Amino acid sequence: MKFFRLTFSRVGDIPVTISRTGYTGDLGYEIWVDAQFAVRLWDALIEGGEPYGITPAGILALDIARIEAGLLLPGVDYIPAHRAIIDSRKSSPFELGLGWTVKLEKGGFVGRTALLQEWRRGPAWQLKGLEIQWDSLEALYQKFGLPPELPGTAWRTSVPVYSHRRQIGYATSGCWSPTLKKYIALAHLRSGYAERGTQVAMEVTVEHQRKRALARVVDTPFFDPERKRA
Repeated sequence: MKFFRLTFSRVGDIPVTISRTGYTGDLGYEIWVDAQFAVRLWDALIEGGEPYGITPAGILALDIARIEAGLLLPGVDYIPAHRAIIDSRKSSPFELGLGWTVKLEKGGFVGRTALLQEWRRGPAWQLKGLEIQWDSLEALYQKFGLPPELPGTAWRTSVPVYSHRRQIGYATSGCWSPTLKKYIALAHLRSGYAERGTQVAMEVTVEHQRKRALARVVDTPFFDPERKRA
């Protein structure tokens, strides 16, 4: 199936709808079923998947997977326009890396003039990935006689990002990626500092003290396996 397509099938004798969708960035599907068949479907999937090492996972694992895939979470990685109290909290599609959703050539639509102007001059902000350098983290913790201590789950909070002494953006979500073996984050950066490979610093708290760990700007998704396009 192509992305965002669906088909109808059966798992055993259970009628299901299968869609090529998901929130992980990997090759995956969602299975939709009437509530009355939910428990039977679960049991059938676990039984059928046991020889393949099937493992149930919850929302905490999903949050890490979506960050690895560079997938944005509304209200966390950006504030929807209708919920923004002040204009500076709003983000345009170009600032969020969603410029591919804007079809300026299709004719008139609400907001086209503003988007066309932004497209011509370039966005003031860009949403990028950060890879926090392990050696930098390790050095910060060694000063306190500690090994690096990273959260076991994804975090969702605003964390300042700097270039030298100037704050040039903020991270919104981050985690230790068990797949990539890297500490990663999604961040809004001023366009002048958003070029791939730019070295910046992200605030980290070490032994109750605010420090800065070196990081490198990268493109998203962090994890982009070829099999997801199968």
